[in-house]
Amino acid sequence: MVYPGSLLGLFFTILITDTQAISVPRQRINLNKGWRFWRSVPNPDGVVYDHLPNQIENATVLKPWILPSGNEFIMDKSRHHKRPDGDPEIDIPFVQGTYQDDDWESVNLSHDWAISGPFYEGENPVIGGGMGRLPVHGVGWYRRKLDISRSLRGKHIHFDIDGAMSYAMVWLNGHLVGGWPCGYNSFRLDLTPFVEYGENQLAIRLDNAPDSSRWYPGAGLYRSVWLTVGDPTQVSQWGTYITARDVSKKSAILDLFVQVQNKARKRRVIRVETDIFTVDSETGSPGEKVRRFPSKTISLSPSDTTLLNSSTTITNPRLWGPPPSQKPNIYIAVTRLKVKNQVIDEYKTQFGIRSLEFNPDKGVFVNGEKGLIQGVNQHSDLGALGMAFNVRATERQLEILKAMGCNAIRMSHNPPAIELLDLTDKMGFLVIDEIFDAWERNKTTAGFHLLFPDWHKPDLRAFLRRDRNHPSIISWSYGNEVGEQYTAEEGTSVSKMLQGILREEDSTRPSSASENYATPGMPFPQVLDILNINYQGAGIRNTEAYSNLQGIHTHPLYPDYHKAYPDKLILGSETASTLSSRGVHLFPVTNYSSAPVNDTSGGNSTLQQVSAYELYSAPFGSSPDKVFAEQDRNPFVAGEFVWTGFGFCTLRVITRSM
Repeated sequence: MVYPGSLLGLFFTILITDTQAISVPRQRINLNKGWRFWRSVPNPDGVVYDHLPNQIENATVLKPWILPSGNEFIMDKSRHHKRPDGDPEIDIPFVQGTYQDDDWESVNLSHDWAISGPFYEGENPVIGGGMGRLPVHGVGWYRRKLDISRSLRGKHIHFDIDGAMSYAMVWLNGHLVGGWPCGYNSFRLDLTPFVEYGENQLAIRLDNAPDSSRWYPGAGLYRSVWLTVGDPTQVSQWGTYITARDVSKKSAILDLFVQVQNKARKRRVIRVETDIFTVDSETGSPGEKVRRFPSKTISLSPSDTTLLNSSTTITNPRLWGPPPSQKPNIYIAVTRLKVKNQVIDEYKTQFGIRSLEFNPDKGVFVNGEKGLIQGVNQHSDLGALGMAFNVRATERQLEILKAMGCNAIRMSHNPPAIELLDLTDKMGFLVIDEIFDAWERNKTTAGFHLLFPDWHKPDLRAFLRRDRNHPSIISWSYGNEVGEQYTAEEGTSVSKMLQGILREEDSTRPSSASENYATPGMPFPQVLDILNINYQGAGIRNTEAYSNLQGIHTHPLYPDYHKAYPDKLILGSETASTLSSRGVHLFPVTNYSSAPVNDTSGGNSTLQQVSAYELYSAPFGSSPDKVFAEQDRNPFVAGEFVWTGFGFCTLRVITRSM
């Protein structure tokens, strides 16, 4: 639900009365309305997450207060980060309730502060073409009032952020609650220790550095934010996991895992019940109850967390599968925690029932049916809307992609909005869900490599737990063209470590990391479950038109990979990269089926246009004609993901759909 800003002062009083606080065990409340926003390019407050490149010296480092926010996703408790006593000794007026923000901009979320411009012009701009020449950098502050009713005494109040770009730090009533540096991950903070009954001041600080991304990252609270209010004994964040085995049209065995945590001050005896319902494909609302998992009763001491598991069999399941030959049917599991027969928590999980088979000679099978993957890569921005997420704009993109024959999406190269995965579930797309464009080796000066040592485990586990119940996801990718692929021990060591985390969190799907340089004889591909090949499958700069270009020159490697790894499925995870300007046709037209664009071949740098014959590519790329022909010559390849489905916001390379 959305609440107008004029009702802000009555927010909780209206939403949750004393009666509702008893009868409704869990509330998830949208907080997208009624924010104040202000941005400064010079650091306005004297604080930083850490000493990063091109930041002010002598700033107060808040990293020790932020690191504990990831503790829940660090399995070894001896490695948990201890929060320093008290708050940092800093004086930031923006976090105080008494600060007057009347002259700040009024905004609603989702909000991308950079997309409205202006564009930077001229030579050597502070934000270059790769990041869109748009003002993503600087420090942004968001403020909002919350009125917390006394009816919530004894409840736990969490603040959930679906995405904030980047280095998010959150204060409540002047207290630093915590934060999360990676701008693509969703995260949760516990506000309970800092809540006051009555008016509360919420403040969020974001900080983006120049040269922190290879594409337009956006800036701000660009996805939704929420309050989750519930009993101190509850299902953990992303605390359910449902898998299916022995799947057929006649039956399927479902395995359920539920993580329950007790933050109450006393031991509690809890009964855990989970019912399964069908979901109406038109309305998305629950339908008939079809099954109940065996109930379990547990006893939890204060601060205890436990993981329960149970199984049940569904007869004649409504399978999830890609159209047009199958239907993307969805189920919903409703988990209830009961104390003395009173429901204290209710948690809903959408999932699908389907089988996956990865045959190295024949490709991907869903529910026993082979389907050639005809996919595209998609970045997170929405063109002129920037990174500010919009459900209908995203749905429109998927409708257009589906109409042109696309049946799969690779989420390049970071966790997508959760609503996007809801849509791919609903519409029946197949998905490679991806995280990490870099590990420890940098691609940009201020990129994720700076965070990887401290945050790869929290980021990866949070990503997996959030997304693993989505039936549209068929595989995970934990790296894109990482620098470690060129190495021997370094690359395989990091890959095995990340792969191990993936298998702990989800044993039902294969994983990989996309390669654009490693070759079959190198160590890197040896440790991957499946082989995600970027560009090399059809060859890089391997035809006459590309012979004079610098860079690697590679013959088509699909056959070499298949010979070296006959037991591994092969995908073209990134192919083509053709350039064009819609409606522009330049002459003469190349005689080649694929050619690099330049001023004498398909391009005009004065007009800044590229001919729309779909024959001209980036220097490392190829035309769709060339890569599709290579796919036909190698039918063991499961399919490919063309670069890209929709053009993304960057002025370095302009791309568009196939």
